[in-house]
Amino acid sequence: MPAHPAFQPGKVAVITGGADGIGLAAARHYQSIGMQVCIADVSQEKLDQARSQLGEVLAVTTDVASMADMERLRDSAFERYGQVNVLMNNAGQAQHNTSWTEHAAWRATLETNLWGVINGIHSFTQAMIDLGEPGVIVNTGSKQGITTPPGNPAYNASKAGVKAVTEALQHDLRNTEGCQLSAHLLVPGFTYTGMVKKFLPEKPDGAWTPEQVVEFMVASLDKGDFYILCPDNDVTREADNKRMAWAIGDLIENRPPLSRWHPDYQEEFDNFMNP
Repeated sequence: MPAHPAFQPGKVAVITGGADGIGLAAARHYQSIGMQVCIADVSQEKLDQARSQLGEVLAVTTDVASMADMERLRDSAFERYGQVNVLMNNAGQAQHNTSWTEHAAWRATLETNLWGVINGIHSFTQAMIDLGEPGVIVNTGSKQGITTPPGNPAYNASKAGVKAVTEALQHDLRNTEGCQLSAHLLVPGFTYTGMVKKFLPEKPDGAWTPEQVVEFMVASLDKGDFYILCPDNDVTREADNKRMAWAIGDLIENRPPLSRWHPDYQEEFDNFMNP
């Protein structure tokens, strides 16, 4: 299958959270096919390290929670390259929180993970449409934004918001006359990124590498997929499908919320997963 027309030599990709993990792996891939790359990250130190690996890239210190920073990122990319064909709203963070504690962690997580995506959309979308060329916006979500497991409600809420925002964006783009821009939701599986390395110094066997995620993403975009739901070495697509079906079943069947983790429903869930 031919590559998506936005992923061609000379085209330009802007990646937030581009100094580490999936963002850095994406930058390497885009460079390997002859694209121009702009990486953005809140950490100047990480940007310097990434630039030393990547070589000729535009690196812009950016706090995605700031609309002014995102507009400055857009202006820097257009001034340098004259176009942006691929935007990856990929920056993210996770902090410990519960439903009624760590209010600051809630705000910081939502500001980065959800408002960072919203700011990216508002900063770049019209300018990318105006180019009149095929382009893509990829927003990084999470399976936790779909099945919302207990343990990190702020992260779950932020990624559930990314899913809703990206679905609405794609609807609006496909109903905009003459628009050649499309939106896509990247949903990584268990991936060994910087956030995971803080807790696990060595890559678990079950985790994918960021490079595997990017390879899967590019193949999915070539097929025109909106939902880019990545498996990993532990969880198959079939298992993901069943978990998502069970989660929406809580609403349909009027079960308690998060019944997958409710002791009264454990046997029923196990039988559902392994009939």
